[in-house]
Amino acid sequence: MIATLAAGNFAIGMGAFVVIGVLSPLAADLGLSKTGAGLIMTIYAVAYAVLSPLLVAASGRLGRRTVLAVGLAVFALASLLAVVAWNGPALYAARILAAVGGGLFTPVAASVAFSASAPEARGRALARVFLGMTLSQALGIPLGSFVGYTFGWRAAFAIVLVLSVATLVLVLRTVPRRVAFQPNSLRTLVEALADWRSLMSILVTATIISAPYFVYTFITPLLEARMGFGRDGVALVLLAYGAGAVAGSWAAGIWTDRFGPLGTIYGVLAVQVVLMPVFSFLPVPLPVLLLVTFLWAMFGWSFLVPQQTRLMRQAPQRQAVVLSLNAACIYIGASLGSAIGGVVAENFGLDWLGIAGMLAVLLATVHLFISESLFRNRRAV
Repeated sequence: MIATLAAGNFAIGMGAFVVIGVLSPLAADLGLSKTGAGLIMTIYAVAYAVLSPLLVAASGRLGRRTVLAVGLAVFALASLLAVVAWNGPALYAARILAAVGGGLFTPVAASVAFSASAPEARGRALARVFLGMTLSQALGIPLGSFVGYTFGWRAAFAIVLVLSVATLVLVLRTVPRRVAFQPNSLRTLVEALADWRSLMSILVTATIISAPYFVYTFITPLLEARMGFGRDGVALVLLAYGAGAVAGSWAAGIWTDRFGPLGTIYGVLAVQVVLMPVFSFLPVPLPVLLLVTFLWAMFGWSFLVPQQTRLMRQAPQRQAVVLSLNAACIYIGASLGSAIGGVVAENFGLDWLGIAGMLAVLLATVHLFISESLFRNRRAV
């Protein structure tokens, strides 16, 4: 079952981000401006952030297998609409529908993996499920880019369609009809939003996620300007990043089960503080850059599993809703980091991105400390 949930996350992750690798031919084919092309990702992120918590809460009393299957079915339909999209608005509509499917599947998959695992193995179970999303970044996007440039961008979405349907079949065959879960409702969502201590803990995801995107969003122009890299050099660094992301997602479960979620997050943040400034002092020897990039991705992608574990322990009665809000914060944080990184790059230059990212990590560490202190004080009352 865990492998099936991971496969579903791979399909959804590839479908969500594959546009990054085919944006140029897609925009040219549909006659989109740069702003119009950028909306393809923005619309998905905004729709996911708004709709996922609402949909997960509204479906909170349905069987988990049903919700997972519906999510994948909707995502497959969205992929089909993307394949046949005849203009920009049609593709935007497909992206909103994809956000509906992804917003249903991913948080519920994490909740199912957590509930179905023994307490001492929950970190590793979450890591295996989330590994599918990581692999979609490391392998799915490059695969989609290659296919898109070779056979046309629609072929990339066709692959996502096939993967979504195949995973839907696996869900119906491998996920038990009756999976124990905490029933949620729209009232649960309202309660979660009204619980300001819990909400502050969830927002830690946005502040931590934003920091790496200061650099990652502009990694290509940064490497071109400071390392003198072309296509092959950039691809090599991105390969190191992808390998680090996979290693981090796998290690996160082990670290969470061994050191606890809070200790793991603090450790991840400490390493990020050390590594991010390196990107403000390029050029460096290639082996050093590859090692730093690998470790940066490894520890950056090690955050989500302990954070999910931490949130579910804090609010065990509304796990699915909390996870959907957490997933929304991932997109909010990525968008926020990209936007602030753009301001830094435009006003201070590319060389300041690493230092700005480090300052963002320090701010996120303070946020984490405050939110954890608030929960400790509540338990002490």
